[in-house]
Amino acid sequence: MESLRELYRYGHGPSSSHTMGPRKAAKDFLRKHENEDHYECELFGSLAATGRGHMTDYAIQSVFENRPLEIIWSPDVIKKLHPNALEMRAFDRKNNLTASMVYYSVGGGKILNEENFHDRPVEVYPSLFSHMDKILKYCDKEGMNIWELAVKYEGPSILDYMDEIWTIMEEAVKRGLVAEGVLPGGLKFPRKASSYYTQAKDFAGPLGYTAKAMSYALAVSEENAAAGKIVTAPTCGSCGVLPGVLYYLQEVYKTPRIKILRALLTAGLVGNVIKTTGSISGAEVGCQGEIGSACAMASAAATYLLGGSNHQIEYAAEMGLEHHLGLTCDPVMGLVQIPCIERNALATMRALNHATYALLSDGRHRVSFDNVVSVMMETGEALPYIFKETSRGGLATVQ
Repeated sequence: MESLRELYRYGHGPSSSHTMGPRKAAKDFLRKHENEDHYECELFGSLAATGRGHMTDYAIQSVFENRPLEIIWSPDVIKKLHPNALEMRAFDRKNNLTASMVYYSVGGGKILNEENFHDRPVEVYPSLFSHMDKILKYCDKEGMNIWELAVKYEGPSILDYMDEIWTIMEEAVKRGLVAEGVLPGGLKFPRKASSYYTQAKDFAGPLGYTAKAMSYALAVSEENAAAGKIVTAPTCGSCGVLPGVLYYLQEVYKTPRIKILRALLTAGLVGNVIKTTGSISGAEVGCQGEIGSACAMASAAATYLLGGSNHQIEYAAEMGLEHHLGLTCDPVMGLVQIPCIERNALATMRALNHATYALLSDGRHRVSFDNVVSVMMETGEALPYIFKETSRGGLATVQ
């Protein structure tokens, strides 16, 4: 498995696959071919189908600034390697093609090209740890917490990186809780986090506390939709779930910062397993790979913070993914707003419930986390293309 630095990336929304990835591809291509006369970028498949709503064109144009650039939209052309594909082309003054490169935005802001698509990633962890059952067996044998595995293989500096990640998450919550107005994109969708938070403070008892958690997730998701700075956890579209849960638990239990950082490592290893043996790309497997993965990560983090064992953590993560199986990716107008923002808020609530359920158990259960990751991929492959980030089916067609 790769470093958790490859899972937790920070940048500006609204989409890790449609905004962060294409921007990175554009930077890479321009760096290699900066002296040409003019350029083209052709977007294929899902990148073209929902690229306008995800601000893909804006992200690419911001890299080229005042250089001549034409963007071509080809939603019906699906590349075999991955549905999120774009081709960058450079031309000289005589309009001769001088260079071209096809890039794939595979989720979480990561890009690959045709030359390295099948290359093995730089692995920080032994390959056996790409399965949760192996992680559990190793930790049982060594008497370790799951988070300690990250420190062992990535070194103490990974905690410094988690500290940076948590700071960005906290800042996104705080900005989102005071921001008001309509989100960009044309849906005229109003921000809700600020008013929900205000109302939640007046709620009595447990209902008020859980409503606060929901408002924290809304705050981050709305910041993402407004192209604010967020952390992929594991994607931009699902970035509100994990910080929503952690910010809530930090507030309620006065959790020490170091425990939050360890919870991020715990959640990160869960996300890394899904990313390695499954997928976190909505264009590849639907929203189960985004919100489902985020809920699994947050469920694991919450269970750790509430004193759960490694096996209870695995159980909570399993529920987080299992109960999102089959979830379609069908954003209205291609915007990361409806149903995405609401899904972040509700997945936050579910993560807290999963932690509670797992903590009431002894951690034993029939279906393993690894089983569910496998089923998620099977389900994702069976999902029709229109339900995988194309805005051509499902909720996206509701008027």
